[in-house]
Parts: sequence; structure tokens; C-alpha cells
Amino acid sequence: MSIKLGVLLSGSGTNLQAIIDRIAEGTLDATIELVISSRASAYGLKRAEAAGIQTMTLSKELYADPMAADEVIATMLRRAGVDYVIMAGYMRMVHEPILAAFPNRVVNLHPALLPSFKGAHAIQDAYDYGVKVTGVTVHFADDKYDCGPIIAQQALAVEEGWTVDELEAHIHEIEHVLYPDTIQLLAEGRVHVQPDGKVKIS
Repeated sequence: MSIKLGVLLSGSGTNLQAIIDRIAEGTLDATIELVISSRASAYGLKRAEAAGIQTMTLSKELYADPMAADEVIATMLRRAGVDYVIMAGYMRMVHEPILAAFPNRVVNLHPALLPSFKGAHAIQDAYDYGVKVTGVTVHFADDKYDCGPIIAQQALAVEEGWTVDELEAHIHEIEHVLYPDTIQLLAEGRVHVQPDGKVKIS
């Protein structure tokens, strides 16, 4: 079954591109109906336009009221008929209007093994802490930052002598495979949130 995606982004859109590429090669049963950016200058918008995907940017004035912004986003995503909301480098928290419209259907990518290193600087924080293993988490978003049921994780052994930029590059390599793979699990209907809030993959 093919699922319809709405993608939220704020930056370069490399994870969006990974999803676009996997759809194009036929290994991801999905379509992207709408890409919404929190920044008009985000390069991810150009990636979407190059792939013929409808885009939308919200103004800074609207984002001054996060609830109002999320009402608009939820309305646009519903109009586009999306099944899942994919956060791909979206640097804002989603709130009740989006979460209520898409319960357990807002998916986030985090560049660390949650619950470790939450927040916007996860790669730098893990590097500064000197961890030997970090990785990537895909999870359902909820009303708390970098919480919500974990769908998939992949670990990365941190090699001696890596710079933080090298660590970031390896994290992104994992993201660009793990995120489309996880979205494919959603497309196959294999991801189930249990009553205890944990995810079971069938």
C-alpha cells in the first residue's frame, strides 16, 4: 500500500532528498503530497520543487504564535490528504493542532540514541561527552521534545580521532537509509503502538 506523506523541514533537506530518491527508485511505497518549511530560504524547498512537489512556507509573523502556525499546518496537511507527517530537519516543536490531527502519525528523526542527548545539538553534545557509541533514532513525536514512542534505532561506533564533522557525516549516512526504511515499514502497516506506549514491528 502506498502512503501519502507531508514533510516538514527547516534546512537543506538531505533527508527529504533521500526519501524522494527512494520513491523514485521504487523501494519506498509513498508519495510526497506537500513540503512545508519554517524558513523561506531552506534549500529543501528547491529539492521539493525540482521533484515537482507542492511547497509552502509559513511567515515569521505566523510562527510568532506557535499554536496558530500549527493550526494552519494541520489544515494544509489534512487538505493534502496525507497519512503521515515526516519531520526532516524541522527545527520547531509540533503542538496539539498537528498531534491531534495525526495521532501516532507524526514521525521525527533524531541524530542520537534517545533518550540520550535530546535537543537541537545532539551530535555536538555526544561528541563533547566522548561517547564511544551514538546513533540515530526514528520515533513518533509527542508533546514533549524528543520523546514519544521509538520506532527504530541504529547505533554507530565512534572511532578514535574523528572530528565532530566526521561524526556528523556518518550520522547523516545512517539517517538517509534508516529514515526511508522506517517509512517503508509504515507503508507496509507493520508499525504498531502498544497500549504501554512501546512500538511493536510486525
